Amino acid sequence: MARVRPGTWRTNGPLAAGFAQLAGRVTRTAPPAIFTVLGRGRRTFWGWLAFAGTLMPFGSLPRGDSELVILRVAHLRGSDYEAAHHRSIAFRAGLTADQIEQLLSATPEASYFSERQQSLIAATDELIADDDLSDPTWQRLHGQVGDRGCVEFLLLAGHYRMLATALHTMRIEPDQPR
Repeated sequence: MARVRPGTWRTNGPLAAGFAQLAGRVTRTAPPAIFTVLGRGRRTFWGWLAFAGTLMPFGSLPRGDSELVILRVAHLRGSDYEAAHHRSIAFRAGLTADQIEQLLSATPEASYFSERQQSLIAATDELIADDDLSDPTWQRLHGQVGDRGCVEFLLLAGHYRMLATALHTMRIEPDQPR
């Protein structure tokens, strides 16, 4: 059972509640709990949403790369909410159903992924496990995405780790499809 109930027009304000309604139409679910629960923070909600938006969907990493990292973090952190929420987004971003299933498994098979994707998976796994990247992992990732991509990768993975922790701690269940 959720520790924080989804907010309403009254608790979250009309803009946040309206945003959640619109997001539900896009995701074909009820208004996503991520927005209705975090919307209770009112002022922090908008700051978080602006920051999150600069990483996904408006980041410099291709959407498929971002979704790959997000799904891998969701798996590693045990975030059923994020995994459910991002499955369809990842598919629309170009990941195959097989790739999505591999990302949500203990050890993804390399044959499903490009060298670039393998670099992102390895870096995500190491970052979540160690809160750091070894020099070889950093060099491999940097060779694929460069300085800007490395910075964005770290912020993206760190952000979704934080989000997975918050959603888990609040016991937020995956959104129900319409």
